Amino acid sequence: MKVLISGTAAGDGWPAPGCECASCTRLAPGHRRPTDVVLTDPAPPPPTGPTPGLTRLPPTGPIPDAPVQPAPAGPTSDGPVRLPPAGPLPPGYRTSTGPDGLTLTAPSGERILYAAPLPSPPPGRYGERTGRGPSSASTEDSPDPAYTKGAPDPAPAEDARSTYGLVLMDVLDRPERLGDLRRRGVVGERTHVVAVDIDHRVPTEAELARRAAFWGVRAVPDGTVLDTDGPVPAPPTRPRRTLVLGGTRSGKSAEAELRLAAEPEVLYVATGPSGDGDAEWGRRVRAHRERRPAHWGTAETTDLAGLLRAAEIPMLIDGLGTWIAAVFDACDAWSGDGREAVTARCDELVAAWRQVRVPVVAVSDEVGLGVVPATSSGRMFRDALGRLNQRLALESEDVALVVAGRVLPLPV
Repeated sequence: MKVLISGTAAGDGWPAPGCECASCTRLAPGHRRPTDVVLTDPAPPPPTGPTPGLTRLPPTGPIPDAPVQPAPAGPTSDGPVRLPPAGPLPPGYRTSTGPDGLTLTAPSGERILYAAPLPSPPPGRYGERTGRGPSSASTEDSPDPAYTKGAPDPAPAEDARSTYGLVLMDVLDRPERLGDLRRRGVVGERTHVVAVDIDHRVPTEAELARRAAFWGVRAVPDGTVLDTDGPVPAPPTRPRRTLVLGGTRSGKSAEAELRLAAEPEVLYVATGPSGDGDAEWGRRVRAHRERRPAHWGTAETTDLAGLLRAAEIPMLIDGLGTWIAAVFDACDAWSGDGREAVTARCDELVAAWRQVRVPVVAVSDEVGLGVVPATSSGRMFRDALGRLNQRLALESEDVALVVAGRVLPLPV
């Protein structure tokens, strides 16, 4: 099946007419036109201008839930089909809508999903949006104090039991939706995933391409003709070990989460205290919990070496600063005694990091840019974390520094 993707932007296009944000003012008018996707047979219509009698994708607002719609009786269309269909479908085509969006099924059985936009959350997520809603359970809800499973698998819809050939999705909104589709098996290795509804939530085309590479998504230009029977481009080789550094409120945690957002399975490792007895810290912990995808697992532990040695799915560790503070506590090292025990724990962590076999992203505080701590214990903590950062960076394929939300790759 051939698909003409004549437009890929949200709303009125990217840049949005009259918008003076930095993202829009960087671009010439008409850089990306509103999302418009047409199934073509046998040849695509011109990439510009509307097709008479057909409605472009997306419609106004999210697609409402509706039952399966078979091809209607009576007159049918023999021409191109837009998603979602505005009029009669060609013989043998049918549509259905559900929680994931609108599905078009061709006579051959091939299916295309347009993952409809969800209601917009308030700002904060990945630098722009907040999380997807209720969080996965915390360890207080789990019988196992070290590990918490993500949300249970939902029962798939009747027409969502096989793999889609093409998925059109607003990945800038909540890329974890793609991870959930992969987890449920409806997006597989042979599924073409294309970014649509693109807009100024991403600052540049370069940043769009960077995120698309992390998520295994194609950010195609307007006018692309895609053959869903063709091979899916091989994803770029991703690093096994990534260290993300940054100062307080730099955006380092959001960057780490972004890199794994579209994975079908992730174990989130929280190394800090639970926040019991400290209302302000408790609010921070809850904010982190609430923005994690519901299907991620959670471990709240300081046994990082043990988790790395046993890891079977991608892992996100947040963060090494709170981990080494907990190690200082456990080794009674704040007074200066127990330094050797702290060094031994760091040696164990570095050895496990070197041997890990799955993708892992760790977040750490960059401690070398601030003032010299006024106390001996503060200087010991700074030195220990700084040395650990250096050792893990040496054993990492990818290291990045986040400053004011901007990501700076640190080459070897």
